[in-house]
Amino acid sequence: MKYKWLIPSLVLLLAACWCQGQSTAKPRPNIVLILADDLGYSDIGCYGGELQTPNLDKLAAGGVRFLNFYNNGRCCPSRASLLTGLFPHEAGIGDMVYANDGPGYRGYLDSNTVTLAETLGQAGYQTLMSGKWHVGHAEGQWPTDRGFQKFYGINKHVDSYYKVLPGCEVYLNGSQLIPSTARPVNTLNPEKEWYTTDAFTDYALSFLKQARHTDNPFFLYLAYNSPHFPLEAPDSVIKKYVGKYKMGWDRLREEKFKRMKEMGLVPAGSALSPSENPRWDSLSADDQNEMDFRRAIYAAQVDVMDRNIGRVLNYLDSTRQMDNTVIIFLSDNGCSAEEGNFGLNFDKYRIKNYEDWKHEGGWSVSQGQCWANVSNVPFRLYKKFVHQGGIATPFIVHWPGHIDHPGSFSTQVGHIIDLMPTLVDIAGGRYPRTFNGRTISPEEGISLRAALEHPGVLVAGQRDLAWEHIGNKAYREGNMKLVLEPATKQWALYDLSSDPYEMHDLSGKFPEKKATLLKKYEQWAARTGVRPYPIKKS
Repeated sequence: MKYKWLIPSLVLLLAACWCQGQSTAKPRPNIVLILADDLGYSDIGCYGGELQTPNLDKLAAGGVRFLNFYNNGRCCPSRASLLTGLFPHEAGIGDMVYANDGPGYRGYLDSNTVTLAETLGQAGYQTLMSGKWHVGHAEGQWPTDRGFQKFYGINKHVDSYYKVLPGCEVYLNGSQLIPSTARPVNTLNPEKEWYTTDAFTDYALSFLKQARHTDNPFFLYLAYNSPHFPLEAPDSVIKKYVGKYKMGWDRLREEKFKRMKEMGLVPAGSALSPSENPRWDSLSADDQNEMDFRRAIYAAQVDVMDRNIGRVLNYLDSTRQMDNTVIIFLSDNGCSAEEGNFGLNFDKYRIKNYEDWKHEGGWSVSQGQCWANVSNVPFRLYKKFVHQGGIATPFIVHWPGHIDHPGSFSTQVGHIIDLMPTLVDIAGGRYPRTFNGRTISPEEGISLRAALEHPGVLVAGQRDLAWEHIGNKAYREGNMKLVLEPATKQWALYDLSSDPYEMHDLSGKFPEKKATLLKKYEQWAARTGVRPYPIKKS
């Protein structure tokens, strides 16, 4: 054969080209999903807040911030949607997790669901979780039962930062590690005091170090309990903030809103929603000091969380994994207004007896509605409600080399149900129709990958969104939002394009639109398993 001698050379050349292509091809990205608990829309610095969050601000400066991203207004329903890509009632958690009230309200992830961990695990990802689960606490419903290969944290709620209270035992990979105790051991750092935010990060980093021993990418779900009450934080961090809030909530709301306008977070000509608080100057000097102290503890909780996020970022930097890691940050609901204007036990737990309650845990101390009104600027209402103050969340995505204009904003309307399709898209996975012999409900969300990579782009095929939680109801079509007003129990209609703070009811002006959206809400509720009158009112 003529030129036979060329064949080995061509084979070697093609092999070299193939190997070169293989070596330069970028591996699938790692994924870090960070969830805060009860964080207000505008608490953190990059959303106009006064709290010191340099690490989250750094992620925002190098990534994209969404201005219209939604959760479900409460911890358990939001976590159910985050993990499954379904509306919460479809996933079995239309309310909380403390009772099984039948379809839509079982209190755990139902058999028709598949989790992010299960889906990404099928795609070859290492699946890691540290923190608060809260979507099923009976055996068989734990993270390790639902696709997470490694888990450190609490299967139920987390009612203390310094103690492990009864029912909140700490688990490691399906086995109890720390029983209820007032003095939990910091297992990985026994010389340090156990504090949930630190401990959750310790194990997240431990899992990431173990993940380096394989070539598979990782998915880390880091679910903090911060800044959910009880108010508990290291004294050294609290001291940073004591005295900074004596200006009062009236002035702080105005200053924050002005700052948000300057940053481009809210329209320049918009007006702040009215305050729901008593005037700051109506409080005695003593009560002002007390409220300043409570807000300082809340700020310290967020500060410590941001520092711990910084530990994760530093690890990814030091191991040269940052450039190939997608990092997402959001909150499970708006800031909590529990209980009353000034918070839990305001008359009982004061600065003078701080040493008696600083580590009590449970329903000891909260910051109350007045400070929550500041945390949720510019929106109305709070956690549990489906007005913007309850369901709007900061949403930051950081993905080096993949975001057109780092530091920009996206006006794309997104929902927590979109995390499943978005992350499956990024991971090159596939949402299954069946899993372990179970038929899986079709995902409800859409992939927002194009919107996060190109912040000026709006994803085509946008769909309507709806909410229901303990009788609070809403439906959004385009910029029009129908929402049940809790005070009057009447439906109100708002145009979010001109009235993003839900202050001007257009029901009388557009009765046909109101009727159309109400019908759509009722159809959605029937389809997803919402009961007209849920059995329990938690």
